[in-house]
Amino acid sequence: MSDNEQPWTPPAVLVAVDLVILTLRASTFHVLLVERGIEPFQGQHALPGGFLNNSKEDVYDAALRELQEEADLDGSKLHIEQLGAYGKPDRDPRGRVLSVAYLTIAPGLPEPSAGTDAAAAAWIPVDDVLSHKVELAFDHRQILTDAVEQARIKLEHTPLATAFCDDTFTIADLQRVYEAVWGVRLDMRNFYRKVQRTPGFIEATGTSLRPQRGRPARVFRAGPATVLHPPLSRPDTTDDLGE
Repeated sequence: MSDNEQPWTPPAVLVAVDLVILTLRASTFHVLLVERGIEPFQGQHALPGGFLNNSKEDVYDAALRELQEEADLDGSKLHIEQLGAYGKPDRDPRGRVLSVAYLTIAPGLPEPSAGTDAAAAAWIPVDDVLSHKVELAFDHRQILTDAVEQARIKLEHTPLATAFCDDTFTIADLQRVYEAVWGVRLDMRNFYRKVQRTPGFIEATGTSLRPQRGRPARVFRAGPATVLHPPLSRPDTTDDLGE
């Protein structure tokens, strides 16, 4: 370093975590939101999250802690994966804050219970947020938008949808999961054909359900596949899955 150069000073950046927890409730795609009990954005909905406790706390551990503190959910039993990092200079009025966002997509999640700086916690339909019926604090709408797209991609390329069905299910049950997450109506015959020709996706149980009206519906269980090939492309692509 020359005599005229100034020593480099690292910028003051706070690190936070935000969590997008997605599930299906009554065949509707939901996200876990908290009502902020403190400023900034007091009284507004937000994703659960917060700052790291100290310089020694791992970012993933901070995500688990915040989920427990703000919604009384045990994240250690969930598959939580990193979604991305969000660091626009004006994303938080308290200063320069870098947020590491995490995503969980899981069935059968319980009712949340608010704690720490959250005044309330609840499952909110994703469509209500994306359509601006429910506004979010900070840049949490962008984080949720990215998370929903990731969830939709997962249903294209993995058998995740079967986790939201019972141990045995019909094609119609599986179709309702796809329709809820993708936010589209699907043609039953095309969907049935695509699912049936995807190796290892589902397996027939050899039994059928007999409805009060109509033809019996074959019953299936999840197959051994961990990746769907070919993928079940959404109907807004060149695929013919939709109506």
